[in-house]
Amino acid sequence: MRIKYVVSSMVFWGHQSRLSLERECRLLKSLGFGIELWPNTGGLDECRYDRTNWPRLAAATEGMTVSMRSRNDNPTIEQWLEQIQCAKLLNANIVADLKSLAIGQTGEDNPLDFAAEVVKIADENDCLICIETGPLDKLKRLGEKFNSIRYCLDTGFASIDPNFSFRDYVDMLADRVVHLHLSDNFGSSDDHEPLGCACGLQRRDWDYLLNCLNKYDNDVIGSLEMSPCPPLIMIHKASEYLFDQLKWPERPKEEPI
Repeated sequence: MRIKYVVSSMVFWGHQSRLSLERECRLLKSLGFGIELWPNTGGLDECRYDRTNWPRLAAATEGMTVSMRSRNDNPTIEQWLEQIQCAKLLNANIVADLKSLAIGQTGEDNPLDFAAEVVKIADENDCLICIETGPLDKLKRLGEKFNSIRYCLDTGFASIDPNFSFRDYVDMLADRVVHLHLSDNFGSSDDHEPLGCACGLQRRDWDYLLNCLNKYDNDVIGSLEMSPCPPLIMIHKASEYLFDQLKWPERPKEEPI
């Protein structure tokens, strides 16, 4: 496994001193991190993946590792094509949930015709679609149907599923994981707490995840996706736990600008 680290742009939501995209990227670049773009900024409806925004996105993220969180407003095939082309421009993977592919979280299996069309477009544009952690049966079905599908393992979601253990998720998905959403919680809801919080995932679970990922020759992006504290505090706290205590590899190097 080779791993690079990004910070989700969701960490900048809800704070009084909101930064522009350019300032977010400049800050993260100075800390050695890439960015995981969300389709909208907090509280706004405009999709930043619209074609008119591409020059700004490309300029702001130049030289950074970039991933993109799919729009989740029931995107059409045309909107999927646009964001896939945007991802190709930024050399980014797209992290998508089941809903964005017109697949329900619960109930009977949905037809996969829409998902098949999205995967076809992604394959034609050399863009990886990474399905964010959801019910294991549906993830397994997608993986069996589409060889190019990869997974985003969300540590917060996987640690609170009442039907499957965290290690069940790791065992089933690790060979095709190319993206991680790294957060913790207190065991009752996926509330995106900083890593290492009390009553959260134990060190043995983090070690198990890293050991399993190391069995496979994947390029992985680890995304810090936490929201309860200001961005700089969150990044420093998460880095101390992830790199100083857990000893995860490839710690980002600060590049003052």
